[in-house]
Amino acid sequence: MANRTDPLARSIHGTNPQNLVEKILRMKIYSTTYWKERCFGLTAETLVDEAVNLKYVGGTYGGQNKPTEFICLALKLLQIQPDREIIVEFIKNEDYKYVRVLGAFYLRLVGKPIDVYQYLEPLYNDYRKLRSRNSDGNFSLTHMDEVVERLVKDDYLFDIALPRIPIRMTLETTGNLEPWVSALDEQFDEQAIEAEADHVAAQAAALEAAMKQEAEAEASKARDQALRDRERDWERDMDRDRDKHRDRGRDRDRSPDHRSSREAVPDVRLRFKDAGKDKSRDKDRHRDREKDRQGDRGRDRDLDRDRGRGRDREAALLGSLVIQHDLRPGLAQPEAFYG
Repeated sequence: MANRTDPLARSIHGTNPQNLVEKILRMKIYSTTYWKERCFGLTAETLVDEAVNLKYVGGTYGGQNKPTEFICLALKLLQIQPDREIIVEFIKNEDYKYVRVLGAFYLRLVGKPIDVYQYLEPLYNDYRKLRSRNSDGNFSLTHMDEVVERLVKDDYLFDIALPRIPIRMTLETTGNLEPWVSALDEQFDEQAIEAEADHVAAQAAALEAAMKQEAEAEASKARDQALRDRERDWERDMDRDRDKHRDRGRDRDRSPDHRSSREAVPDVRLRFKDAGKDKSRDKDRHRDREKDRQGDRGRDRDLDRDRGRGRDREAALLGSLVIQHDLRPGLAQPEAFYG
């Protein structure tokens, strides 16, 4: 009685749900202590407490092919056949990973192909680690997404033959399934879009920097060219002014009456300046003439003075000679002397 299938259970794939487990394995499960003590009288609600205590997954292990607790609970689910909503809650449970694996394994055994793809493919994004017990009794490390992939693609798992299901492409071709889009593809697409956006932004920044540098170079070149042009114009104006003044001086020295057409209408300031120079030159010339006249007058006075003194000196000398002559005996009289 304890090993019979629930009378209200429906047949799966045209047979008793417990027949999905091979008879030899089923008999070994019935004979285990765990089945007799912990699985007896379990319901859909109380089975959850046992599923939470699972520590690993696997089929049989050891020399006697002893069934694991995981495979015992899977057979119990086939025996009591819980509602579909309970199995879906098992699969959606994120707190207990072994409960999720148990619900996925049961759905793979009894579910329709469309339900299998619909509920198991989202588990590809679960990368949590799982302990798996091998046939030799040792433990190995696996991951949730690896177990789900084996459930979908393999025909034999945990020492139980899985029912065959059509491949996804067939269901997509018939229109029973939508095309599958992996979350990794979306992530890669987002990364590719971000990388492309970063690359475009980097190219735009580099192009903008190059254009800015080129504009600065052009502006600097234009400033230098304008400065050179200004200096060249300034030097040309200076040379023109220098040549103009030089030609004007030469014309003034050569012939004041023959001036160039440019000098015919001189600047007012130059006219006043030249007039001032001429006036000062006339004053200097008049002053020099006065000095020359005064010098000549002084020389004439000195010459007249010297002449007068010479006459006085000659008259005095002559007078003294006459007196001496008169005083000597035997000399002629002055009248005779002058006669």
